[in-house]
Amino acid sequence: MSDVSDRFNTEKAGLCSALHWKRQYIWSEPDPTVPPSNDGLFWCALTQTCIGPDGQLAEPGNCCSSDRGCHCGASK
Repeated sequence: MSDVSDRFNTEKAGLCSALHWKRQYIWSEPDPTVPPSNDGLFWCALTQTCIGPDGQLAEPGNCCSSDRGCHCGASK
């Protein structure tokens, strides 16, 4: 993992389709006057926790490589 902004970048190519975060469930248009929360709340759909089935953290920096045994395919 490199820096924090890359670690939590939800626009990364190859993100696991099992990775979820709060912003996915907010059905509103982005408001440029409201700064992003960047709360870093991610969870794995396979375990329903912040830890994936392989014991690693479920976050974009870790869940963007098919080298990870539990990777379920790219969401993007």
